[in-house]
Amino acid sequence: MLCGGDVPRRLFIMDCARRGSPDPAACIMDLTYSSYLKLPELLELQEPRSHPAEHDELLFIVVHQAYELWFKLLLHEFEKIKQDFTANHLYGAIATFKRVRTIMKVMVEQVDILETLTPMSFNSFRDRLETASGFQSVQFREVEFVLGYKRADMLRFHPDGSPQRQRLVQRLHERSVVDCFYDFLEHQGVTIPAAVRKRDMTLPNVPNREVEDGILRLYKTQPNIEILLELMTDFDEGLQEWRYRHIKLVERTIGSKHGTGGSLGVEFLKKSLFHPVFADLWAIRHRM
Repeated sequence: MLCGGDVPRRLFIMDCARRGSPDPAACIMDLTYSSYLKLPELLELQEPRSHPAEHDELLFIVVHQAYELWFKLLLHEFEKIKQDFTANHLYGAIATFKRVRTIMKVMVEQVDILETLTPMSFNSFRDRLETASGFQSVQFREVEFVLGYKRADMLRFHPDGSPQRQRLVQRLHERSVVDCFYDFLEHQGVTIPAAVRKRDMTLPNVPNREVEDGILRLYKTQPNIEILLELMTDFDEGLQEWRYRHIKLVERTIGSKHGTGGSLGVEFLKKSLFHPVFADLWAIRHRM
């Protein structure tokens, strides 16, 4: 629900001033649900390409645009989690992990909507996608990189010098959520080996036995931290579930065909399965 408040009012007045309104304060009277959310612009962004129009193409566009909005929000929340970890803000990290876990559950449920597309209905407009492919989703690749699942070879889906590639290169060299998690663990007395701290930031995070020993101690002695660690595991499980559902969706829709835009289809997607973000949390399960 859109609620009232001083912050949206101030932002809207500032926007009016920026646009040259003679009386920015008076402009607040024009603020509506529609104008605040920019609904006229938003609802013009769905442009099916099939002619005559194929009924199911609109569903395909809306669901994928919704995914991109969720990716945007996840990236926003991960930045807060990184700050919370580095600042040793336990309850902030708990609250935000509850949020991203819930977002991931919604993303998994959205697959149910896409699965109402039969192979025949998808193929009725598939050729209109031409070179477009989900592999080109910069934001999803950012999500992977921010979480620590970094694969430099994925840059090849974006042209050299493009803004999209530059964003990914920046993410590739940034500290991930897992790297900031190490900050938090150090605050809790866990020893993080120098080899882990000095690793190549462009490579994926890998589990470490010494880190796992420290996490196991926290599980056994710090109930509040156990809540955080279980939320992180919940999120990780949700991400893997979303990958699995996505792969089965693609498999039931196009089988073993290559994806649009020359992407490698189901077999390539399967390689990302069972790659947890927080590998140390999974590695200690048998020791609890």
